[in-house]
Amino acid sequence: MKNLGLCCLLLAAIGFQSCKDEKANDAKATAKAEKPISVNCYKAFYENDTIDLKINTLKDGKISGNMVMKMYAMSEKVGTIEGEFRGDTLYADYSFTQGKNDKAIFKNPLAILKRGDTLVLGNGKIETYLGRSYFAKGEPIDFDRVKYKFLAADCVDK
Repeated sequence: MKNLGLCCLLLAAIGFQSCKDEKANDAKATAKAEKPISVNCYKAFYENDTIDLKINTLKDGKISGNMVMKMYAMSEKVGTIEGEFRGDTLYADYSFTQGKNDKAIFKNPLAILKRGDTLVLGNGKIETYLGRSYFAKGEPIDFDRVKYKFLAADCVDK
């Protein structure tokens, strides 16, 4: 009888978790299907490196978009960004695949400062906890000594 109660409790917990995951997936699908109120494209160059960034501003103020990083002597990184502006700084997560390995998805935090018509990709100390990377609390993000400054560019659909 005791084992039957534990089994029922376990099945109920699994059922609640699957409903929670389904709701989260539905919310993500709705956000992706939402039509942006504005679309802006940017390009950054540093030596032989190029970054293409497309930012979609959604109705609720959230940001989505795409970013392609082409670094010299490294595999190309292709992925999406999701985040929001806090003041003049975009805080986002960059989920990407690298090279031909499309099975492994990496995720890094981004901080991009808007200065006039340019965007500046900040550098900061990144920590990882339980498989999630984030900027270290209490550590400043540097927007002055940086490699990548984005300039407005024409959006090109590929």
